[in-house]
Amino acid sequence: MEDVVSSYSSLYDTSSLLQFCNDDSASAASSMEVTDRIASLEQRVQMQEDELQLLKSALADVVRRLNISEEQQAMQNRKGPTKARPLMPTLPLRPVVNNGTVLPKKTSGSLPSPSGARKDTSSPANKSTVKRAGSTERVGPMRRESPGDPKSSRTRTGSTSSNCSGKKTSESKPKDPVFSAEEGYVKMFLRGRPVTMYMPKDQVESYNLEAKADLPAKKLKLDWVYGYRGRDCRSNLYLLPTGETVYFIASVVVLYNVEEQLQRHYTGHNDDVKCLAVHPDKITIATGQVAGTSPDGKQLCPHVRVWDSVSLNTLHVLGMGFFDRAVTCIAFSKSNGGSNLCAVDDSNDHVLSVWDWQKEERLAEVKCSNEAVFAADFHPTDTNIIVTCGKSHLYFWTLESGSLVKKQGLFEKQEKPKFVLCVTFSENGDTITGDSSGNILVWGKGTNRISCAIQGAHEGGIFALCMLRNGTLVSGGGKDRKLVSWDGNYQKIQEVEIPESYGPVRTVAESKGECVLIGTTRNYVLQGTLYGEFNPITQGHTDELWGLAVHPSKPQFLTCGHDKHITLWDSSSHHPVWSKTIEDAAQSAGFHSSGAVVAIGTQTGRWLVLDTETKDLVTVHTDGSEQLSVMRYSPDGHFLAIGSHDNYIYIYGVSDNGRKYSRVGKCSGHSSFITHLDWSVDSQYLMSNSGDYEILYWIPSACKQVVSVEATRDIEWASCTCTLGFQVFGLWPEGSDGTDINGVCRSHEKKLLVTGDDFGKVHLFSYPCSQFRAPSHIYGGHSSHVTNVNFLHDDSYLISTGGKDMSIMQWRVV
Repeated sequence: MEDVVSSYSSLYDTSSLLQFCNDDSASAASSMEVTDRIASLEQRVQMQEDELQLLKSALADVVRRLNISEEQQAMQNRKGPTKARPLMPTLPLRPVVNNGTVLPKKTSGSLPSPSGARKDTSSPANKSTVKRAGSTERVGPMRRESPGDPKSSRTRTGSTSSNCSGKKTSESKPKDPVFSAEEGYVKMFLRGRPVTMYMPKDQVESYNLEAKADLPAKKLKLDWVYGYRGRDCRSNLYLLPTGETVYFIASVVVLYNVEEQLQRHYTGHNDDVKCLAVHPDKITIATGQVAGTSPDGKQLCPHVRVWDSVSLNTLHVLGMGFFDRAVTCIAFSKSNGGSNLCAVDDSNDHVLSVWDWQKEERLAEVKCSNEAVFAADFHPTDTNIIVTCGKSHLYFWTLESGSLVKKQGLFEKQEKPKFVLCVTFSENGDTITGDSSGNILVWGKGTNRISCAIQGAHEGGIFALCMLRNGTLVSGGGKDRKLVSWDGNYQKIQEVEIPESYGPVRTVAESKGECVLIGTTRNYVLQGTLYGEFNPITQGHTDELWGLAVHPSKPQFLTCGHDKHITLWDSSSHHPVWSKTIEDAAQSAGFHSSGAVVAIGTQTGRWLVLDTETKDLVTVHTDGSEQLSVMRYSPDGHFLAIGSHDNYIYIYGVSDNGRKYSRVGKCSGHSSFITHLDWSVDSQYLMSNSGDYEILYWIPSACKQVVSVEATRDIEWASCTCTLGFQVFGLWPEGSDGTDINGVCRSHEKKLLVTGDDFGKVHLFSYPCSQFRAPSHIYGGHSSHVTNVNFLHDDSYLISTGGKDMSIMQWRVV
């Protein structure tokens, strides 16, 4: 192999690049004009890029050839030596970059010759041939492997260690773990890379790798869902006759009785819910979802589910295999007992379809628009008329003999808006629209012409229209955040502004009495009147959610995310204790053992400590410039360990009950970013995991790595959040690439282990989880990667956070 590398180094010499980088002939001292110097520099930059591209191509080919050589070496070990073949003569004489362009030979006037600055030390023989024991085939010219080429499937992705066993590894079948009774370890493989995990001495003799683990005796039941999806969804908030408010987040539809403080959940969907409609009977509900991907890589089709809001049983599933990408709008017909349902998908043509949902039959379909469609609804008195609106369009559709006939809304003298954002209907059958220009337009019943216009009803777009039972029209503004009520003659009755902290109005729904429900783009659901006094009944994060920490002695937990919001929640009342906005996107959090303070890590290297009671800032520090993935206080409260994406673990001494910090140093030894940290019970040791599947041990008070296996194998750990280790290796599923598991937590009684994965699932295992592919109870609800999981201080509940679905789910342990 050394011959191969030396031959390559002689062929692709980097000295020209080094010499070029040190060449200052185009410096400010040159007599050339500024424009000439810029042109010269641009030319030189292009030449450098060419050289770098050449080096990358050469390195990729070296790696490929090394892999082939290793496989042939393995064959040689089994079959005996065969004749060596010449390697280097088959290399191309002139370098080729990725786009197929042949690089010109550099003259002395441009770049120095590759061999000009450094003499070639390899012999001619090394240039021409390389003896490779075990080679059974001729290596042809360098070329890009086609997908069907059997060689391309034999490269070992992600592995940085050589195959010492001499056996050929197969990409299709991952290696099984290996148990060494002599050394007392189990070795598992992630993406071909070995991960060695030493077990406690007292378990070596009794351990059996083939033994089967048991399912945990306890299970999880979804108790509460925090959050609401108002950021990018419309018309998804309704009040049912039962007193329950219905809305959705992630793949869960929430039925929330505000007065009784109870939630029920419809969990029939397997990915993001995007739209919701309530049947005229106020019991049947339809919800549409996006396309998804199962853990085994299979496509999950977008579809509509019709279900009973009393029993939560699914009645019908529509459009499986018909809809494309997502179902974005749905509505029940109103005048024929609600027997029809219309839906619009998110395909390029945004297909509008009409269904007899009870028979699960499609009655008609038509291409709706090339642009986004924001709303679709049946006319309240004419079942055969459907109105759709969206970017640059308002269409009136008539269902005739199994086909949909379109009439375009005529704006005539009215300036056509860029977006028609929402639609509703008056008592007499007129169609009412709100648009991006802030106008409310009334379209006469049965016509496609404007009969009345309220110019400038809002400053900026009108995101929502709601016709109340008493004939009052309510409009909700985006930019101006105003809620305006209008009488039957479209005269303004009342105007009230939603506080800025809640965000623009996304949807409006009628509630009890004179109350209305308002969903906002900042994911609040508000309850209030048309005269003001809005109270949030639910709220959530507005960007990716990663940070989660539980209070050490109270039923409280804290979440923080990329929206720069930090919220301390009470798990009993399900309401926030306090919220705070910071300057940077937050990534991680950890409570001090006293519970008096909590540390927050951000994406910029800055970290801050807040008083848990008052949310006041205690201190702020910066370590590095990359995200801080883990904030972990020691059990005795005297240290804080901070895991960073710059591969370091920063250690701080802590005093005055978490109010004073002094830097001890940083632990250096990982070759990739830090992912998880755990302290020993006595606060003397620290265990860390990194992005390249390393498990390292440290004495944090001295910032020194512990390399002795005997010194670390019997340590008792205060927590179990590391995803790699003997006590947890059974949680890894078959075929995992090592990044599938984002969060791990052990219950305080040390009998349960829970994980959150990239497929939106929460898994509950028995602890210890040290048998290969241990069985688990699996729970859905999240529609994005589950970023973090944590048991409350008394193990009564589990909290899980979703990444891009921005949801927080509270599970009761039963």
